[in-house]
Amino acid sequence: MSQSAHLRVVLSDHTVQKLKLPCGIPGKVEELHSVVRDTFGISGDFCLHYKDADFGDDFFSLLSTTDIKDKDTIKVVYIQEPTVTLTLTESSFSSIIDGSLQPSHHACSSGSSHDTLPVSPGLMTESLAQRSKGWPLEFAIPRFSSSTEMLLQSGNENFSCSGTLFGSKELISLVPDILGRLAEVIYEYTAYPSSAQISQVSEALIKKHPCLKEPGSFNGCYGWIQRLKYKMNNFRSKLRGLGCPEIVVNSLKRKPAHEQAPAKNVKKPKKAEVNYLPPHPQGETSESLEKERVDLLREVTKRDNCQVVAEKMAKTFSLRRQEVIYDAPAIRDIMERWPALFDATQINEEFKRITIVSLESTFMAKLDHCTPKLMDVVSSRGGATGMRIRQIKDMLFQYNTIEVRREVAIRCLVVYLGEKQDDLFKEFSDTEEFEAGLDRQVMKIGIMGTPGSEHKMATIMVEGTKIVEGKDIPRCCALLMGIIYALNLSYPKELKFTFEVFQKLFLDLDGLKASARVMSLKNGIF
Repeated sequence: MSQSAHLRVVLSDHTVQKLKLPCGIPGKVEELHSVVRDTFGISGDFCLHYKDADFGDDFFSLLSTTDIKDKDTIKVVYIQEPTVTLTLTESSFSSIIDGSLQPSHHACSSGSSHDTLPVSPGLMTESLAQRSKGWPLEFAIPRFSSSTEMLLQSGNENFSCSGTLFGSKELISLVPDILGRLAEVIYEYTAYPSSAQISQVSEALIKKHPCLKEPGSFNGCYGWIQRLKYKMNNFRSKLRGLGCPEIVVNSLKRKPAHEQAPAKNVKKPKKAEVNYLPPHPQGETSESLEKERVDLLREVTKRDNCQVVAEKMAKTFSLRRQEVIYDAPAIRDIMERWPALFDATQINEEFKRITIVSLESTFMAKLDHCTPKLMDVVSSRGGATGMRIRQIKDMLFQYNTIEVRREVAIRCLVVYLGEKQDDLFKEFSDTEEFEAGLDRQVMKIGIMGTPGSEHKMATIMVEGTKIVEGKDIPRCCALLMGIIYALNLSYPKELKFTFEVFQKLFLDLDGLKASARVMSLKNGIF
């Protein structure tokens, strides 16, 4: 049996409590999070920080419970999120219904400023209809109507006493209310839930209301899974009638003639996007936002104008997403219409608007956290793969800097996954060679500098165009993920496992579902 432990918990500036853990410190942060929430009755969302003695007892984000021990101090940091109300009315999507989805092609200057835009809090001025949270680790079953709740309470009591389940006749009056309420809550996270997500909802339903279990079902909720799938289809049909853009985009009349089939080229979130195709802000139309875009072209050329640029980029987010999703324009066309998008800071902001996850900070924190165990895992490889990994470590570990350690980890990861470094990185000896080979690069990170040297600057190249330049290699990997999300690009087939790790391990997006190769790596690291 595990030895008991005690933790000092800072709940606020004036409240400090002792947390008793009879079974010792839990093995996962999520389990400790649940214990803290239940013990102190915390209702809001929060994360945990721990006091690190190596850095003068400063607080750091708790990513693993191995970082704390008996009688250590942890701190509850509350996450304040705005309440999001999804009002599905015809007027909400009037700009979509009137056929104004196609952007106006005004003549515009491609002038741009490469000054770095600082991150400014409070600039997320998106529409209230945009989502502010991703799919939860644990789905919370909502309250149903009063009559339904009374029947469920009675049914749960009977189940506890005698194991009695609801019969088919008793369910008839309950099913419409249950499915309707669940569909509304699911839509708060996504309009296109995956099979795994629907299964998660169904399992949470019968866990909270065991009287709804189905006799004869292998998991007790197979029928609920099928009902929810049909309900979400019907729910999307209603939203399509209201002009909801992420549903309308897949209507047959919006598709070209050769793709007019319900399951052909469905445009929906495929990489855990939260705001894939949001509606315009209240009171805005495609025409009014196009004027904002033209104003933005002028603002981006001014010096010390980061605040205005950031606000206009946030305001025109829905228009930009419609152009990217509907038209899939070439990179050069997007750079001409939206030059501010290709600044490193705006790539971070756009990624956060789409996924609600901070790009670079999350990527680097997860990479740093995984690196020690990742290097242990990759070093276990033998044969030709092991030899290439040892060559990478021998070539790069002579410079013991954080950037080099991150680069080593990424390069070793690519090789460990059975993919080629040359498909992600392209070394150039000088500027002349770089410019001559730029047009042939579909999606790569170009590196200038002597191989094995400490000071190497990298450039992100997509469709023969320089996107971001003058950054270190790990940062370019993170920014490349931001560009893929911002422009709705697919992962290169030859690097599908590497980018899957970037997404699901380093950015923690849809991490519960992964390929066998990536899941094996994840189990070896965590």
